[in-house]
Amino acid sequence: MSMEFIEAMNELEREKGISKDVLFEAIEAALISSYKRNFNAAQNVRVDMNRNTGVIKVFARKLIVEEVLDSRTEISLLGAREINPHFQLEDIAELEVTPRDFGRIAAQTAKQVVTQRIREAERGLIYNAFIDKEDDIVTGLVQRQDMRNIYVDLGKIEAVLPLGELMPGEKFKQSERIKAYITKVENTTKGPQIMLSRSHPGLLKRLFELEVPEIFDGVVEIRSVAREAGFRSKIAVFSRNPEVDPVGSCVGPRGTRVQTIVTELRGEKIDIVRYSELVQEYVANALSPSKVLEVQVFEAEKMARVIVPDYQLSLAIGIKGQNARLAAKLTGWKIDIKSETQAEQEYGRPRTSNDEMHQDSVSID
Repeated sequence: MSMEFIEAMNELEREKGISKDVLFEAIEAALISSYKRNFNAAQNVRVDMNRNTGVIKVFARKLIVEEVLDSRTEISLLGAREINPHFQLEDIAELEVTPRDFGRIAAQTAKQVVTQRIREAERGLIYNAFIDKEDDIVTGLVQRQDMRNIYVDLGKIEAVLPLGELMPGEKFKQSERIKAYITKVENTTKGPQIMLSRSHPGLLKRLFELEVPEIFDGVVEIRSVAREAGFRSKIAVFSRNPEVDPVGSCVGPRGTRVQTIVTELRGEKIDIVRYSELVQEYVANALSPSKVLEVQVFEAEKMARVIVPDYQLSLAIGIKGQNARLAAKLTGWKIDIKSETQAEQEYGRPRTSNDEMHQDSVSID
């Protein structure tokens, strides 16, 4: 092996961060297999590669015995002491058996080993770079599409966006820029695999963190997200600073912040509601844009009965129950919605059309 190869090993250690000693050990292990395969050798051998000169030697390791039964793995005490007079029975003697043309085989083997280790190191670097981005947003370019997936170029790696993780009706063209949420980063035998989603609730949360400085700084906190991708979402926010309005912060001046997110999500409607420790308030806010007259809480069942004005019943329930369903997901409470007339008939509740609860929320279409 030439000095140029040793210099190349040193360069790899500096540039790729691959330990030179690890490379040497891997090459020596591969050379043992190459020696046995190419020279039909059954004996136990050790390969030594000089770390400074690159000179490679092969040594047969033989057990010192009184009577030799297999010359490939054993040597007599007399024969061993010709090598070193201090050898004793049961010691291991090493005899150099380097083939004359072993250099060519060694060079080819070393190249394969180094190439493989570089590939593994690069995969490791990519995996380490993206494992910290799990549950985060990335931007890439649509590379291609098949029957099941869209493949997104993230620069150093191609990520997978299953078609089932798209929002309803979404289509992307080749080379189109796309934002997506990383749901999983795996280190497989074929290298790192990154799975993306456009329908995950985490995408909405991360978009708000990017667009709203108060969330990024930790002043405003996202407490819960409920999403039916492509149709409607609800997000509950809370302010650690009484002087900062969490809903207003998310909406932004003239609605610019939330509108940017709505545009990114292809027109998905977003309800921003104020989180409250009081279940009655929280549930009422979560049912935005519907007005609420009263919320009755049943702790044992973790259920809230909500009474709304007659004319607000369909709005509170939403199309195909969507508004009520999202509010339940957002709050974690079962919600039973009744109109004022229904409540009066079923529970004898007096009609109180003018006592609507105060709600703090905003709905963005």
